[in-house]
Amino acid sequence: MDNAPLILLLLVGAVLLFGVGVVIVNRRRAKQSTSIEAPSSPRIEAPPEHTVEEDTVEEATVEEVTVEPEVVAPDVIAPPKKRFAKAAGVFTGAFAGVRAKERITADTWDDLEETLLRADVGLAVTTSLLEKLKTRVDKKEISDPRALIDALQADMTAQLSANSRDLNFDSNVKQPNIWLFVGVNGVGKTTTIGKVAFAQKSRGHNVLLAAGDTFRAAAGEQLETWAGRADVPVVRGNEGGDPSAVIFDAVQSAAARGCDLVLADTAGRLQNKTNLMEELKKVRRVAEKEAGTVTEVLLVIDATTGQNGLSQATQFAEATNVTGVVLTKLDGSAKGGIVFAIETQLAIPVKLVGLGETIDDLVAFEPEEYIRELFASDS
Repeated sequence: MDNAPLILLLLVGAVLLFGVGVVIVNRRRAKQSTSIEAPSSPRIEAPPEHTVEEDTVEEATVEEVTVEPEVVAPDVIAPPKKRFAKAAGVFTGAFAGVRAKERITADTWDDLEETLLRADVGLAVTTSLLEKLKTRVDKKEISDPRALIDALQADMTAQLSANSRDLNFDSNVKQPNIWLFVGVNGVGKTTTIGKVAFAQKSRGHNVLLAAGDTFRAAAGEQLETWAGRADVPVVRGNEGGDPSAVIFDAVQSAAARGCDLVLADTAGRLQNKTNLMEELKKVRRVAEKEAGTVTEVLLVIDATTGQNGLSQATQFAEATNVTGVVLTKLDGSAKGGIVFAIETQLAIPVKLVGLGETIDDLVAFEPEEYIRELFASDS
């Protein structure tokens, strides 16, 4: 019984020691936990992802802003043998096959007919060409396939060589000369006008452009862009306004500025829409009132449309007295035979041809060069 206080004291001391031990252990665990988790915090940051996104955006913006192929030095026009490669390709195999034969047979005529029709020379022109050659063969004037191909080349050249291809400019009149550009939508009228402006200014003319296509969205802006590239003034009207009024104002402005040549854009229209064609007649009448003289009406045709171009030429010629044709995309067309259909059936000369995308690749059409390439590619 005398030992009871001593035992109680020992128990209290043991409890205190155990409590102190628990506190120390908990503090050590807390310190260890802090030291393990601390280094992991920097790994949460991810700035490189933001940097990559910003660089990508900047590069894309630069590419979009700097794409301006027309302002760089113009490309050298392709050598003659490369200008009409696609059209020549239609003739190459067939003519080579005919030349390789020993004599002229029924198959020879079939091959020639198929080739000319594939090139969109047209049925009437093809028939006329081959009938003349058959007559000469019957008369023994032509006796072998090689001579037959040579005769065909000479006849096709003769058909195209008779027409004058000069662009009409009357230097004797005091008022500005006016060249109207007509055609369906999408053939490249506005682009053609810009290229003609560049060429005529380089020849010494004082050129002004008239944005007469008031119906197509952004047509005026497009022509204004080309005017900037050619460094010539342009007169625009309100979108949806009267195209005749725009062209009339442009001619008066040209006279006041001392410009001697007005190149007038017109709205694209389908050749079978009577009301639109009547409007085109009005444009020409108004353009010639007092201040100007229309000396050229140039019909712009996409060479890749083939025989549809002949239909366009027929209808536009009736409405506006077309004086010449501009064939765009002739370098990329296998249907270049439309040249023969237009010139022989309508007596309208092809005056200019488009051979690429640069501002100086709209050139005078040289029929001898064109036909020579068509026939020479297989020899």
